Amino acid sequence: MQIEATLRALGDQTRLRIMRLLGTMELAIGELAQVLGQSQPRVSQHVAKLCDAGLAERHREGSWVFLRQTIGIDCPSPMGETLARFLAIAEREDAAFGALCEADRKKLAAIREARESSAEEYFTRHADDWDELRRLHSPDRLVEERLIAALGDERLGKLLDIGTGTGRMAELFAPKADHIVALDKSLDMLRVARAKLQHLPAESVELVQGDFSDLPFATHRFDTVLLHQVLHFAHSPAAALAEAARVTRPGGVIAIIDFDAHEREELRERHAHARLGFTDAQIETLLSEAGFAPAPPQSLEGGELIVKIWLGSRLDIPFSQTERRSAR
Repeated sequence: MQIEATLRALGDQTRLRIMRLLGTMELAIGELAQVLGQSQPRVSQHVAKLCDAGLAERHREGSWVFLRQTIGIDCPSPMGETLARFLAIAEREDAAFGALCEADRKKLAAIREARESSAEEYFTRHADDWDELRRLHSPDRLVEERLIAALGDERLGKLLDIGTGTGRMAELFAPKADHIVALDKSLDMLRVARAKLQHLPAESVELVQGDFSDLPFATHRFDTVLLHQVLHFAHSPAAALAEAARVTRPGGVIAIIDFDAHEREELRERHAHARLGFTDAQIETLLSEAGFAPAPPQSLEGGELIVKIWLGSRLDIPFSQTERRSAR
C-alpha cells in the first residue's frame, strides 16, 4: 500500500462513503449504486480506484461482483489498521460526513431485506427435500451441541467452513473464531449464507465461491477447517481432504461431520450424494493419508442415518509427502 496512491483514492467523498459502507458489510456493485443513488458505471469507476490503491478488492460470484475492504482493525498492515481508525474518527468528527454515512447505512436495511427475501424464496422451493433428509438423522440442535463440545473451549483462530450451505456453521462458531471464510460452490447457497451472516462484522467473515477439490487459498492459512455434511458429495474424498490438509496449518484441527455408512441408495438420485456415508475405518485412513492424526470418532444416534463427528490434528508433514500419499 503506497501512501500517495492511497490518499489520492480517498480524496473523493463518494469513495469515502464506499469505504464506510464496506466497513459494515460486503456489497455488490449494484447494491452500492442503489445506496449511493448513482449509476453502476460511475460506481464501478470509483471502485476501480479503491481497488487499484489496495483499499478494497473484488470477488466474482456468477454474474455478480462483490466488494470487500482490505483495511480494518485486524489488518496485518499497520497503515491499513490506521486508515480504518482514521475513517471512523472522521465520521465522528466531521458532522456533514457523519450524516451522509448514517443515511447510507440506513439504506442498507433495504439491501438486507432483499437478501433475506431471496433466501426465503430459495428455502421455500427446496423445503420438502431438506425436511425429508432431516427426518432421517439426529436433530440439528443435537449435532451442533456435540460439535461445540468436541471442538472444546479454545479459540478456533482462522476458520474455513467448506461447503457452508446456509452459513449455519459459520454463524454458530463466529464468537469463537478470529476470522471465518465461508466457502460454497453453489451461488444460490452463497446468497442464502450471505443473508444469514450479514449481521456479523464485515471484517470477521468473508464468503467465497469455490470447490473443495481446488481450494482458492494459500497453504497453511487456517487453524480450523470444517466439513459439515459435505464429504458425501465428493467423488474423491481423498482429494478433498488433501486440499483441506494443504490449507490447514500444522497443529490445526479438521472436523468432519457426516453420515455413518448406510444403504439409502435413493439419496444418490434425490440429493446427489456421491457416497453413502463412511465407516470409521474409511475416515481414519483418509485423515491419516491426508496428513492428519485422527481422534476417536463420536456417534450421534437418534435417526435412521447415524451422524458421526470425526476430528483430526494436522501433522507437521511437508505437503509434497501428503500429496503423494493421497494420490495412491
